Parts: sequence; C-alpha cells; structure tokens
Amino acid sequence: MTLPTIDAALHWANGQLTASDSPRLDGQVLLCHQLQRPRSYLFAYGDRLLSASDWQGFQQLVAARADGQPVAYLVGEREFWSLPLKVSDATLIPRPDTEVLVAHALSLSLAAQSRVADLGTGSGAIALALASERPLWQLWASDRSPEALAVAEANAVRLALTNVQFCCGDWYQPLPAAALPLQLIISNPPYLAAVDPHLGEGDLRFEPATALVAGDDGLADLRLLIEQAYRYLEPAGYLLLEHGATQGPAVAALMAMAGFSAEPVLDLAGHWRASCGRLTLR
Repeated sequence: MTLPTIDAALHWANGQLTASDSPRLDGQVLLCHQLQRPRSYLFAYGDRLLSASDWQGFQQLVAARADGQPVAYLVGEREFWSLPLKVSDATLIPRPDTEVLVAHALSLSLAAQSRVADLGTGSGAIALALASERPLWQLWASDRSPEALAVAEANAVRLALTNVQFCCGDWYQPLPAAALPLQLIISNPPYLAAVDPHLGEGDLRFEPATALVAGDDGLADLRLLIEQAYRYLEPAGYLLLEHGATQGPAVAALMAMAGFSAEPVLDLAGHWRASCGRLTLR
C-alpha cells in the first residue's frame, strides 16, 4: 500500500469534500484530529508520510464528512468565545452568531456578583463563556437532557470554571431557591417550526431535533420562557433570547405583553436574531 504525504492526503480530501462550503479547512481539521497535532504541524511537515493507521482513520473521517456529518461531531469539539468546547450528538453545535448573545449580556449594567441562569444550556457554551468573563457572577445552567448536561459539566471541569452550577430539568423547573431572584435569564431555545426546510440541510440534519424544533411555528418555548420569566427575575431584571431571523416582531410582542421593554439584538449579518427585554413594573 502506497501511503501519502500530509500534503497529498489534504489534496485528496479537498477533492472528496466538494459538497462542503470549506473543504480545505474541513480536511485540515480532520487530519489534525487524526494526528492529534495543531494545524501548524500540517504546514511545517507537509512532506511527511502518514502511517497506515492514520491514513485509514483519516479516510474514514473524510468519508463521514462527505456524507454530511458535522466536523464538530467527528472531532468532538467546537470553539466558542475562544473556548474549546467538547460537543456530542446530544448537544447543538455552538455557532458564532450565538456569541452575539454573550457579547450583549456582557454589555448590560449588571452588578459584579450578579445571579444569571442559562436555560437549555446544551454544551454549556453560553454559561461557560459568561463564567470565563465574569468570574464573580453566579451562574446556573439547566437542561432537560442528562446527556447534554454531562457534556456541559465536563466542559466546565476541563476549563476549570467553577462559578457555574448545573441542574437537570425543563427550563425554570430545576432552578434552586438560592438562585433567585435572578438579574439575567439567557437562552438559545428551540425556535424552528417542524416544517422548516432548513432542518433538511447541512449540520442541522444531524443535530438533536429536540434542541431545534418547537411547536406553535417555533414560538412555543420562547413563549414559555417569556411568560414565566417574571417569577424568577428581580425587578428590572433582563431576559435575553435568541430566536429566528423572522421572529423578532412576534417575540417583541410577547415580551411587551409579559411586562418587558424589549430591544432587538442583531447577529453578525445584521439580522434581528435575538431580543433583550427588561422587566418593568407589572
């Protein structure tokens, strides 16, 4: 069997991954994972031959990616807010647009020792990003999936972030009395309708549907979070929610009915992809 060099293997992978938006990067990430080396190694030692086991493993990874499987699931990791987070098929893959939620939360006028809840935490991306930036904040991260919560807890341990407590249950239900009242509730809940065509495209085909799809044309979980938030927030507390690009007006209306003054939060492309509400007197 003729074994390829690193450069030749990457060239081969580039030809296999034509359906990807980033075939060259995908190949590099997968080969780094197979070799357990940084990307700089690929550029410095492109003329080195792969071992038989590494070539076989790389071919299997490329075939899985060519079949559409997300790179993040294949390598078990995705960077979010400069944090290397473990992910699994029990969690959503953290996306750059959700970093806008973190940035907006950090811009709010909150006390140094605020209490914050991240509901539906998944891999823990939002809670851990906030914990890394605000070590005096006390954070609670809930998720109904024990498998997802185990990933989030493992990420916290790996990153040595100790100011997050994890609780298993549906939305607000598992929050302990010690967490209340909260200064900020933040969430990236399911907001896609069951008939949304995007569910059949790209990485979404492989991500857990329970973390993507909500009833009432995608508004069911957003409605629940908004309508119940006042029970857990302090007066003038904040509610910060990610939602679909066309759902902004509906979310703003729900917030207004629930006693919040709301403002849009734009994503990296300038779309209204999150809303921040501040509780007013009821």
